[in-house]
Amino acid sequence: MTIIDQGNGAANPAAADLIKDTTTQSFMKDVIEESKRQPVLIDFWAEWCGPCKQLTPILEKAVKAAKGKVKLVKMNIDQHPAIPGQMGIQSIPAVIAFVNGQPADGFMGAVPESQLNAFIEKLTKGVTAPGEVNVAEIVQEADAVLAEGDAAAAAQIYAEALQHDSTNIAALAGLAKCYAVSGAMEQAKQTLAMVPESKRNDPAVKAVQTTIDLAEQAEQLGPVAELEQKVAANPLDHQARFDLATALNAQGNRAAATEQLLAIIKRDRKWNDDGARKQLVQFFEAWGGTDDATVEGRKRLSTILFS
Repeated sequence: MTIIDQGNGAANPAAADLIKDTTTQSFMKDVIEESKRQPVLIDFWAEWCGPCKQLTPILEKAVKAAKGKVKLVKMNIDQHPAIPGQMGIQSIPAVIAFVNGQPADGFMGAVPESQLNAFIEKLTKGVTAPGEVNVAEIVQEADAVLAEGDAAAAAQIYAEALQHDSTNIAALAGLAKCYAVSGAMEQAKQTLAMVPESKRNDPAVKAVQTTIDLAEQAEQLGPVAELEQKVAANPLDHQARFDLATALNAQGNRAAATEQLLAIIKRDRKWNDDGARKQLVQFFEAWGGTDDATVEGRKRLSTILFS
């Protein structure tokens, strides 16, 4: 059997590569070892089994439709009883899915085609077919580049991912974030507008939307220097301090922005209907849960709230 290297750009595999019969002697190679490359279905059947003859055609059709994301191996239990005996197979047809060398799922009986397709779709979620581009890997690369601070390069990589999958939510959110952190808010909003309404609550999408909202808030405020002078003149001017925090965040000064809001919370937790804490939570959402400023800010906020 030809072993297809996922990602080598090969054409879709032929049916002979996807479907084969196995024996007790070749089971280890055909099923266990092969399942370490992509999911493998082992179909236990026999000549006398009527339901087996009903299942086989739709099983083969579904495997071919998956275009290499899954393979089918068939074993005649009359000719090769040892393996099904070891696995406790007591009735047929029985289909067991192997992933990474281990049984992962399965079913018995001649199931409807729709149920079989759903089974294979669940089994192969995240698996890339031979010759297909792995968009998830491209997005991960873009995420890493953006995390390093190169928004322009990250934007190009996200755009590449969207060329292959124009509806990829992670790529859309990532591209919008690149625009937002670069100050191109209109482009960020246009990119987010491409996200379906049903996906607007995706955490990555919400984070970018929050970044845009905070930037628009900051546009309505005066220069940072003037706000700092107001706070210095009257440390109890919570609105000036709140505005200063918003302006500092827009400049990317996350630590100082956090400091100003925490100062309000320390002095007057209830000010403006808990407005300082709510604004700080918005900052955390925009920055992302793993950002250093978010992690440190959450610790300091918890200390104040629960002390």
